[in-house]
Amino acid sequence: MNSRLKTIEWRNSCARIIDQTLLPEQISYIDVDTLDKMYHAIKILQIRGAPAIGVAAAYGLYLGVRDFNNDADINAFLKHVDDRAEYLASARPTAVNLFWALGRMKKFAHDNSGGGISVNALKKMLFDEANRILDEDRKMCRAIGEYGFELLKDKDCILTHCNAGGLATSEFGTALAPIYVGQEKGVIFKVFADETRPLLQGARITSLELSEAGIPVTVICDNMSASVMATGKIKACIVGADRIAANGDTANKIGTYGVALIAAAHNIPFYVAAPSSTFDLSIPDGTHIPIEERGREEVANWMGTKKTVPDKVMVFNPSFDVTPSKLITAIITEKGAIFPPYVDNIAKLLG
Repeated sequence: MNSRLKTIEWRNSCARIIDQTLLPEQISYIDVDTLDKMYHAIKILQIRGAPAIGVAAAYGLYLGVRDFNNDADINAFLKHVDDRAEYLASARPTAVNLFWALGRMKKFAHDNSGGGISVNALKKMLFDEANRILDEDRKMCRAIGEYGFELLKDKDCILTHCNAGGLATSEFGTALAPIYVGQEKGVIFKVFADETRPLLQGARITSLELSEAGIPVTVICDNMSASVMATGKIKACIVGADRIAANGDTANKIGTYGVALIAAAHNIPFYVAAPSSTFDLSIPDGTHIPIEERGREEVANWMGTKKTVPDKVMVFNPSFDVTPSKLITAIITEKGAIFPPYVDNIAKLLG
């Protein structure tokens, strides 16, 4: 199965990632051995997907501090950790897993800096913590898959948007995890994958990993979802998330809100699959989620090769939109599925 492709792993003293900007034409690996290279990889979407970005951030921070050369000055090292984390956090503003992983690494460094520990020893501990984040992500994806399968097992045809599969995580994925679990159990889902403009993550990435795994997948343009749902073929929709507010409002790749609206119009259940680290309980609702606006060229130049918008015309290119919680049937996490009322049940499950 495509989940065996290693989206990110540690190999030969560096983080090895798949360059997702080159998919599906080629599967090419990049060895990231500096903080700046990891910043660049996150910024230009060589690695993407909220959970995978979190793992990348953890390794990126370690890369940013491993060459600190004063073994005796623990306070200077902690300031270096904080400064490098702040820099890496500026790579992308919406995916909360980026900030979650960096916050966890910073807290770990500060919490373990006492007792006369050396800087070199603390560096090794930070590397071990990054490895734990990777391992936890793999286990988390599997758990989401098990819980999600129980909700989807009687729905033979599913629509998804963007990519929340194995290539958006360390392995297995979130929104696609129930599909892979189903395959292991002998239940083969048919999948419609939205193209996901302007960067075509659905067409380039979701269809690639599903087809490689032997899952029947059909790509449709984003503006075809309503027509396909009207045929009655789609039994459920499932997507990932980049940030979820305390009331369940969910930010995901641009176009997700439209899919949710269309699903509601056709009485089709709409599920969000995400780890607990994607929740941001510090914000009450989706109006507080910062939305990344990306460059003009992604819309105005078709995949960097063909001009599609006249030079004098302005382009608006938000990378995410927010789906109101009232349109979400359930949010599937590694701790179980959360149903409305979300304010109460999110707080109850996540503590």
